Amino acid sequence: MDEGWREDRVASALRGENPAVLRRLDAGFAVLAEAQFLPGHALLLCDDPTVRRFAELPRERRVAFLADVDRLAGAVEETCRTLDPACTGVDVELPGSGGPVAAVWPRYRWEPADLRDRSVRRYPEERWRDPFFALGRGHDGLRSALRAALDRSAQD
Repeated sequence: MDEGWREDRVASALRGENPAVLRRLDAGFAVLAEAQFLPGHALLLCDDPTVRRFAELPRERRVAFLADVDRLAGAVEETCRTLDPACTGVDVELPGSGGPVAAVWPRYRWEPADLRDRSVRRYPEERWRDPFFALGRGHDGLRSALRAALDRSAQD
């Protein structure tokens, strides 16, 4: 597969070429993150590639984006609890840079005790880059389950 989609994830999603996309939501794209050391780690990418910060979005779009974050977080939690009963919930982060993006991390009882109740950013850098945890075909079942959960949440 052509890896060029990584150069501009939003533009490639708009073109239908980003393989990480789960669903297009009202204000962005729900995508599986490339680092899956916490299975189900997902992102919401704002669908406007010209916007660099959350505050730049008009109020109506900010509200829609946050509603999409809520929808994605619910789908991730539902899916991960179903696939692994050790899932204890999700953490949500809206970083201040890198364009409007929200990260949703499922949290698990099997995580190392010194990291379980702390920010996921405290995980060692090697974990983020380890090819063993890279998004791939082994995540197809997770991908399908998340898409189904997102579809159900559209009915609510």
